[in-house]
Amino acid sequence: MVRLLVTNRVGVTIEVAAQPGISMMENIRELDDSVDAICGGLCSCATCHVYIEPSWWDRLSERGYEELMMLRDLESFDPERSRLSCQIEVTDAHDGIALTVGPEE
Repeated sequence: MVRLLVTNRVGVTIEVAAQPGISMMENIRELDDSVDAICGGLCSCATCHVYIEPSWWDRLSERGYEELMMLRDLESFDPERSRLSCQIEVTDAHDGIALTVGPEE
């Protein structure tokens, strides 16, 4: 398992034993005060917005055009840290990654 350190919307950090091969969103959506994931991972709602520190970006897939368009519409968009968790497939390289759930919008 891969450890994700998830800070939810109320500021509580939870260690999640994530399953590689599925998205971060799928690994964290059942947590309290976490992502809503309304579209189920289709990159069409941005309710799985998370912040990831730039030091981890070289271990993530690149942000695609559709993802960037969804993120840019958010008031809370941070070009240096914002990602949609549905667009990141968990791999062993993500062990120990810290992410913060974005605010509801």
